[in-house]
Amino acid sequence: MTPAELKAVLHRGERTVFGTLIVSPSPFWPKVVGNCGLDFVFIDTEHIALNRESVSWMCRTYQAMGLPPLVRIPTQDPNDATVVLDDGAAGVIIPYVEKPEVVRRMRGAAKLRPLKGEHAHKTLAGKPLDPKLARYIEDNTADNLLFINIESVPAIDALDQILEEEGLDCVLIGPHDLSTSLGVPEQYDHPKFLKACEIILSKARAAGIGAGIHHWLPPEKQIQFVQMGANLLIHKADVTFFQTGLQTELAEIRSLLGQSKALESSGEVNL
Repeated sequence: MTPAELKAVLHRGERTVFGTLIVSPSPFWPKVVGNCGLDFVFIDTEHIALNRESVSWMCRTYQAMGLPPLVRIPTQDPNDATVVLDDGAAGVIIPYVEKPEVVRRMRGAAKLRPLKGEHAHKTLAGKPLDPKLARYIEDNTADNLLFINIESVPAIDALDQILEEEGLDCVLIGPHDLSTSLGVPEQYDHPKFLKACEIILSKARAAGIGAGIHHWLPPEKQIQFVQMGANLLIHKADVTFFQTGLQTELAEIRSLLGQSKALESSGEVNL
């Protein structure tokens, strides 16, 4: 899948696309990931310690494999957005967006490059571009994807205004932070959480943009988000599949050998 194809699917809503969070920068990993039936990959630099060189290597590798890399940056700084796009990301994900002006600034980073400085500020304020320059910028940024995380009560309150901003390709729910903001931390079956997800996903689709969520729930639980309107699912992470598989099979081997259960782990991976 190309970035242009991913963008078209998100806006048209013709089917659900699937990705996973990639934590490992191992050179062996792309070969493994490439055989898993994914449509894209999610690389998180907000919560995971990955340096610029590693992120760029990962982006360019997965991009060449037909898996558009979506990178979440740790800030709402447009300069950070342009860095990951320059380094090969197909799209940038902005964390914890609560105000429409954040989307506007990030549109400048993702959709107006290489326009910068005062010229970019005036364009974002509504000043029309020279037609020749407008065509050049459109050609230069046509495939860039702009995602925002909606993960708080203030974000839901401002969602209508946020969705009116130009340039958005997808709204992505951050379930951990959203449940915490709602006062029901990690209670993913709570009616308040599910209602909030339904509002976010349905409003995004009604606005003609993609609607997604990153979650680590079992498959039968993930389906409910598609029924609410999601057309993008980021399912778990490479490290969670490793943890679950290793725990399950080691427990099975110990059981077959008649050995006692190993010490409990310190806790599940929650990214």
